[in-house]
Amino acid sequence: MTISPLSALPRVRMLGRHPQGGPAPLFYTAAGFVCRFTGSELHLHLNAGFTMYEPWLSVELNGARIARFPVAAGESEICLFRGMTPGVPKTVRVLKDVQAMHDDPAHFVQITGLSAPDGEFLPLPEPACRLEFVGDSITSGEGALGAQCEEDWVSPFFSAVDHYARMTADALGADWRIVSQSGWGLLSSWDNDPHRRVMDFYDAVCGLAAGAHNKALGAQQPYDFAAWPADAVIINLGTNDEHALDNPPWTDPGTGIAYAQRPTPEHLAALEQAAVDALKKLRRRNPGALLVWAFGMLGEGRHGRGAARRRGPLYRRDRRRARSLPGTARRHAPDAGRTPAPRRGLPPPGRRRAGGLFAATAGCRARGPGAITANSAFADRSAKFPLDSLRRVWYRIGTS
Repeated sequence: MTISPLSALPRVRMLGRHPQGGPAPLFYTAAGFVCRFTGSELHLHLNAGFTMYEPWLSVELNGARIARFPVAAGESEICLFRGMTPGVPKTVRVLKDVQAMHDDPAHFVQITGLSAPDGEFLPLPEPACRLEFVGDSITSGEGALGAQCEEDWVSPFFSAVDHYARMTADALGADWRIVSQSGWGLLSSWDNDPHRRVMDFYDAVCGLAAGAHNKALGAQQPYDFAAWPADAVIINLGTNDEHALDNPPWTDPGTGIAYAQRPTPEHLAALEQAAVDALKKLRRRNPGALLVWAFGMLGEGRHGRGAARRRGPLYRRDRRRARSLPGTARRHAPDAGRTPAPRRGLPPPGRRRAGGLFAATAGCRARGPGAITANSAFADRSAKFPLDSLRRVWYRIGTS
């Protein structure tokens, strides 16, 4: 069987951020491909590597997950299915379950091609819209699998299928992409490391994927926002900044300077500014997108009601500042309920809650550093975006 690279298969749709042309690396959670194929069997060819955190993939056939497996280091071939009726179209989707592993520079997985003894690829229906999700462990799918008692931080407990972004995209008939990293935040990581801020790496294809091999695969290339204009960007950041407020300072090993977020007016103002700066960057890069900030998805957080009360005024101030920008739409999505969060990652299926959601800076864009002007062209697009459908989908996820 001839192995065809995905670049030679125009009817196979790549999922997730990836460099234009060349190899087909899977960087972030939910990167992969989808296709409609009429053959009796289909084989996936991979090249992968890692030191500590192995990649995992999920395979869906006609909307149902049929396989999930870790990818071995080196080159490998996986039979996705065989013995099926020739000529009958089958929809196949392969998703990377694991996030880009910043702390394992050797971590990578690359699709080198597909092969089959028969059949053809058919055109795919166009997605109804495009969604981008930006976040932390919640958006990386950490903890979406495994027993609730698990505490180990390992690859098998990540999932792109048991995931609010996948559920949201499928319910809306959308294509979707993810930019996320577990433990990272707006101003610092959960342990107060100020170098681990998701938005600092937003402009590259996958800027937080370290190592020479990931660089060669295109991880550090500038991301082409115009090639895949998002209709909505959902930001799910702030949880790790909350955790940092009560964690010990982080000391830079190079300079000896200690950093720590604290619930003081000075530090909360810096966090507030980081949130506003993030919204401005998102507007500059996505001038035609609805921006939706989602928080409270894991309830009150591990610090309980006291921390929830403490962060509430900060988030309200962020929202007021964002909405004070010219051209900003004022829209709310109501809470779908609260539930105590487990100690790690997403709750298991059936225990998710999509609470505290709101839309911000929906109708503004940036012209130059820090300048925001009304975007009249967006007003028409925003009217077409199914924001009410998004709210209903999250309510279903939260109450299922």
